[in-house]
Amino acid sequence: MRDLIFPDSLTSELAGGLTAALKAAGFTGQIEADHALRAAMSTDNSVYQITPDLIAAPREADDVVRALRVLDDPAFADVALTARGGGTGTNGQSLNRGLVLDMRRHMTRILHVDTTEGWADVEPGVVLDALNDALRPQGWFFAPETSTSTRCTIGGMVSTDASGKGSRIYGKTSDNVLGLEIARPQGLLSSLSTAPDWAQPLLAAVERGARDGRAAFVAATPRLNRRFTGYDLERACPEAGGFEWWRLFLGAEGTLGPITRIRVKLRRIEPEKRLIVAGFDSFRNALAAATPLLADDPTAIEVMDEWVQQIAEGAGILTRLPAALRPAGDVAYVFIEFNGHDAGAIEARIATCMARLATLPGLTALHQARDRAEIADLWAIRSAGVGLLGKVEGPSRPVAFVEDCVVPPEALPAFIDGFLDILRAHGLGFGIYGHVDVGCLHIRPALNIDLAQDRDRLVAVSDAIFDLVGQHGGIFWGEHGKGVRGAYLPRFLGPEAYAALQQVKATFDPAERFNPGKLVTLTRAPMGIATTPFRAFNSAPGDPLEKAFRCNGNAQCLSYKATVPMCPSFKATGDLRHSPKGRADALRGWKTARDAGSDADPQAEAEADLLAVLDSCLGCKACASSCPVQVDIPTMRAAFYADHYARHRRPLADRLVLLAERFSALTLRLSPLLRPLWPLARRIAGPLLGVVDLPHALAGPIEARHRIAPADLGGPLPQGTVLLWQDWFTALFDEAIARDAIAGLSALGYRPLLVDMQPAGKAAQNLGDRRGFDAMAARLVAALDKGAASGVPMIGLDPAFVMMLRQDYPKAGQSPPPVLLAQDFLSDQIAQGRSFPRAQSAAPARILSHCTESAAHPDSGAAWARVLTTLGIPAEAQASGCCGMAGLFGHQQRHQPVSRTLYDLSWRSAVEGDVPVAATGFSCRCQAERLSRITPRHPLGLIADALA
Repeated sequence: MRDLIFPDSLTSELAGGLTAALKAAGFTGQIEADHALRAAMSTDNSVYQITPDLIAAPREADDVVRALRVLDDPAFADVALTARGGGTGTNGQSLNRGLVLDMRRHMTRILHVDTTEGWADVEPGVVLDALNDALRPQGWFFAPETSTSTRCTIGGMVSTDASGKGSRIYGKTSDNVLGLEIARPQGLLSSLSTAPDWAQPLLAAVERGARDGRAAFVAATPRLNRRFTGYDLERACPEAGGFEWWRLFLGAEGTLGPITRIRVKLRRIEPEKRLIVAGFDSFRNALAAATPLLADDPTAIEVMDEWVQQIAEGAGILTRLPAALRPAGDVAYVFIEFNGHDAGAIEARIATCMARLATLPGLTALHQARDRAEIADLWAIRSAGVGLLGKVEGPSRPVAFVEDCVVPPEALPAFIDGFLDILRAHGLGFGIYGHVDVGCLHIRPALNIDLAQDRDRLVAVSDAIFDLVGQHGGIFWGEHGKGVRGAYLPRFLGPEAYAALQQVKATFDPAERFNPGKLVTLTRAPMGIATTPFRAFNSAPGDPLEKAFRCNGNAQCLSYKATVPMCPSFKATGDLRHSPKGRADALRGWKTARDAGSDADPQAEAEADLLAVLDSCLGCKACASSCPVQVDIPTMRAAFYADHYARHRRPLADRLVLLAERFSALTLRLSPLLRPLWPLARRIAGPLLGVVDLPHALAGPIEARHRIAPADLGGPLPQGTVLLWQDWFTALFDEAIARDAIAGLSALGYRPLLVDMQPAGKAAQNLGDRRGFDAMAARLVAALDKGAASGVPMIGLDPAFVMMLRQDYPKAGQSPPPVLLAQDFLSDQIAQGRSFPRAQSAAPARILSHCTESAAHPDSGAAWARVLTTLGIPAEAQASGCCGMAGLFGHQQRHQPVSRTLYDLSWRSAVEGDVPVAATGFSCRCQAERLSRITPRHPLGLIADALA
């Protein structure tokens, strides 16, 4: 057997030679060895970490062929090749040394849709939700529904034979694929057309090996709904004859070669959908409910145990549940979904199911959802609860390593009893959720992978569960693929069937270069569950980079949807390193090397690469709110900058920005003198700071009767007074928001007073100037405390300013009093029964929220819409992502491509649409003015106009 890690890391000379050869061969995509990108590609949603040597992002199928031809050169004989999709695997599926093909970055095209026959051809990098969003207007969908649908790719689903909710009815991915195209050095081989001459001997040899082992393979694999796949000899060799070679690739995890085109089977969207959510007093009763409910033939039955419920409750996501379902104590939930084309038939099944549930022991709550939006929201709660398992505090966290075992549904209760007995014998806690209708429960034991004893537990528990699955006639890998757990395959299949798989592998990949060490090996040892390198799990207590170690690769930050705030830089680039996950990986790698005392040149190169990926972060803080474990990249970036710039001189532009913020209050006081000089200062600042499109003028003065100095706060203020607080950018450049806020609140009967600005320290915090930030924050908190002592409401004019007070100040040890968003203040006033005037006539408007605001406060836009509608102004919230400005980011010359791309993704069409928009953020209004030549009003300006 060869060494475990195959091949060895490439030397810089070999990596450079391979890069040059790929370019010479006409490879059109990126080819990179950037330390941050390699770090991002070294992990997935598992506990493992293997750093690749080179990453290539093909733009088309021919690029993959070019790469294979180059690797056929004897000079690169030992270079491994692994295709990677969304990187959401839980078992290290796409982790390896050598060359990684990033299919997610460019190969994202839906090539053809046949709405007559019901199929679509797609490239492997197409994201599941992107495909279904494109198909929905035509009435079709691709059935497998995974919890990672916002970021998993079709190629990854094919490679792991992914499954999920509804698989009892719709099947796994392998049941919904009609054909494949793969790349070989000689060219492309498609199952959808006649094989070329060069492929005939290859396929003949593969068929001989597959047919020789078919009988042994069938005898070794249980007959279950969640059938065994990956080198599926049974379906590849139909009893009736013929050879469907492409079925061998379904679930093969890239070990037979890269896939370049997939034909998927589509299904008609069922117009009728219902969801029943039932609460039970114990998981045991919830589990027992599942079997009788199968009699009503639902599309899916899923459960969530008390521990997952507690985590979800602690995170506040259960507040979105209907009141009848909100837990008074521990609750286990059962989700029962019905889909169909006949409304009457669905209603009859629902009625029978509801009556059956009422007779089951332990039922504590029951709710039926009929609205599709509510159904989606309820399922999202279940999915979010699972993601939050990674947020468990302490060094031990739930780990996915035995979580997708499948047994016959009738054997599930006894199997679960045995499973939990094994965990208790090892002293392990756990969370449970999953698909009881197909006998698949996801159970995640809590381990501290940094400890040798817990790694030993991982092996012992894996071995015991593998044996338990066999006792109950089940399959060890029912949903999430095998990855390094493929080391159990020889024991599962037996020597004869496994030898047949080896023949298939030897024919397609005799040199063992395709994702080597996974599933099937020839002359080398397989990667094992404890011999594969583990990633660092924890950091030292109090480490400011602690969240980088907490990132578990769930990859929610890689959502493809343009209207979802997280993560803008990834949406604009498709580049994994420019995501919270990628940056967390790079930060963890840098910190680990630093702690190990590495001062070598590669460490300096890694630090330079880390600086580059942190610079591309817009600081929107969506990750601090939307990531299940709150991997707050801007806060960790500030900590890294503080360390780095303690050792290196800051760039001139950063120093000037810090000075501008520190002295912004003085600038504001001197603005009458400085205003005539601003056009000249603006022209000088552009090349000096590397910025473009700075505001054209300084803000004009606000009348003294509408202002108050911080020194005058603390005493009683007239009834109806509302204090308005600004950040330095708004105060210096956004006179309109101050006037709109004063006019709008005055029209509602308030007496608004604009507090003379004191900088909040946002630039200092972002750039890691902790001393400067602390000083500014302390002064602002003192002023806010005086304002609070006046006993009147306080409103922040810009959402980013308010969110900074709520998110960053507490993390820095500051405790500011509550400062409200304007819509929350007005919503509270309406709820308390305050009577407001109503507009006699007003034009409709759409509300666009600041991305930091919508990530931390998802209801912000809807809250504005409710307030405006109450005042007689027709309004609706418009879903949108980041506008691309984010303070100074959108002004910096080096960030123009990303800034403009983000604006085009979700803001341009809204701003330039047929309904006027109102935008809550100063940055957003600046971006709209800059790129659309339209300046949206603030919602308070709409109120001022409508009530004038």
